[in-house]
Amino acid sequence: MCALKNSSRQYLIALLSCVCLSTAPSTLAQEAEPRDAETQKKVEAFINSTVQEYGLDPEFVRSTVNQAKKNSQVLEAIARPWEAKPWYQYHPIFLTEKRLERGTAFWQKHRETLERAEAELGVPAHIIVAIIGVETFYGSYTGKYSVLDSLYSLGFYYPPRSKFFKKELGQYLKLVQEEKWDPQAAMGSYAGAMGWGQFISSSYRHYAIDFDGDGKRDLMNNPVDAIGSVANYFKLHKWRAGQPVAYRASITDKAAMELLDSDLAIKHTWQELSDAGVMLKDTELSLSGSTPAKLLALELEEGEEYWLVLDNFYVITRYNHSPLYAMVVYQFSEQLKAVMQR
Repeated sequence: MCALKNSSRQYLIALLSCVCLSTAPSTLAQEAEPRDAETQKKVEAFINSTVQEYGLDPEFVRSTVNQAKKNSQVLEAIARPWEAKPWYQYHPIFLTEKRLERGTAFWQKHRETLERAEAELGVPAHIIVAIIGVETFYGSYTGKYSVLDSLYSLGFYYPPRSKFFKKELGQYLKLVQEEKWDPQAAMGSYAGAMGWGQFISSSYRHYAIDFDGDGKRDLMNNPVDAIGSVANYFKLHKWRAGQPVAYRASITDKAAMELLDSDLAIKHTWQELSDAGVMLKDTELSLSGSTPAKLLALELEEGEEYWLVLDNFYVITRYNHSPLYAMVVYQFSEQLKAVMQR
């Protein structure tokens, strides 16, 4: 599946694609500007509600929030997410020879940990390795933005998702208290995601685990904890061990097109899709008619390709709410598995 060759130009494209996930240095874009009256009112309301919800010291919350800076680079970055690209432009960013090489090396180095994660948590190695590879190129690009500044900027200066990011800022303040961090020290993506697996604050609090038994949940520097935590995230989002993710499909009747929608939830059965004119490309495959399934169309330079996606595909979208992301993780995981099985 890797279409890219190792020319210097294409290597640069692959490298830059990794950097774009989370990393452009942000210090030049930070603005220690005074708040207007309306923003100050929102900040005060946030401080009061956060203290009440999480039982935090009011002075800690106030002083920490008052040290946060608006970062215009964060606001620019969130306005142009990679998932807005069509599939034919999106997938070459991630499905590269270089990422595959790094992924197989990571798998070989951490084979025992990956086997333990699968045995204890039920999530296969190829999925875990794919997630960490897509997210941070195996810890190479975990982010250079201040998490505090990112969440503050998005919570108070990005109206489309201010509610979500204010919630994450509250979770972050609770997290740094629990983990005994300096709130200004953590670095991450422009959206405030942290570590090898790019966990947002609420995910870090609820799904990160100490997988090497050293008494710390360290997703910033410890790939063992990252492996265990990614697996734990998938387990708690109901990954179905041993079950497929997706199958290539084709359309034999225009009626099937009416079943396409932008909702990530899987609302149909294979029988319903089959009756509407959806066929599996691999005619030797057999699915129970009651299998929950969804038809997915991916945009090509000319036309579309179709996939039948199943419950485990939906689980991947719980990590990042994008069907393009889930598909690139799935396809990359299949590449990794194929190489490791040779």
